[in-house]
Amino acid sequence: MGAFLYGVSLQWKLDIRSKTLLITCYIVPLLFFAIMGGIFTSVMPEARYTLIQSMTVFGVTMGALIGLPPSLVEIYSSDMKKVYKANGVPLYLGLALTNISAYIHLFIMSIILYIAAPLAFDAEIPENPGTHFISLAIFIAVSLGIASIIGLAVKDQAKTSMFSIIVFLPSIMLSGIMFPTELLPKAFETVGKLFPATWGYRLMAESVFKFESLLPLFLIFALAAVMCSILLRKIDK
Repeated sequence: MGAFLYGVSLQWKLDIRSKTLLITCYIVPLLFFAIMGGIFTSVMPEARYTLIQSMTVFGVTMGALIGLPPSLVEIYSSDMKKVYKANGVPLYLGLALTNISAYIHLFIMSIILYIAAPLAFDAEIPENPGTHFISLAIFIAVSLGIASIIGLAVKDQAKTSMFSIIVFLPSIMLSGIMFPTELLPKAFETVGKLFPATWGYRLMAESVFKFESLLPLFLIFALAAVMCSILLRKIDK
């Protein structure tokens, strides 16, 4: 247990020095919030009621999909993998440590948004903060699961960035945070339901847990866990 905690601490320190993580988990989400928060609330005053949720969905999706995969590629497509094997360290440990570290960073960023939005744009605080943060915890975990698939499946840094953006853009555009999903063509609305961002936004926007919003997230997470397990086995061969 001590070695595991040391590994988490070490990964945290490495991430703090990582410009990619700093940009994707903090700078871009908070800059997007500073600019788009003002635009949203000026053009659509009612946006302040879901501003915290929409900005959180953008920040978590950005940090997970754009920030995590490069770290996994660095571990599993480099000599670091050989170091793991040579020292008898299970390969899944790298995946676990990077996910835990990214999870902590994304949760901190989300708390910053939660505090700053009411102060900066008079955003409405969620009716039930407990439900909001539990929903957030679930959403972060599912988003990191999808990001982990990309990081394990794609072995080239350039291609990883490309695939991350391919998943990131529809996640945001079709999630409902930019405009109501009811305005989308039915085909686009259906495609949007394949991404965690859509269900994460719905879950956090609701004051109570609804099974129809939770179930898709659990299914996506289960699928991601199975895929990551398969990919790790392939990498270990």
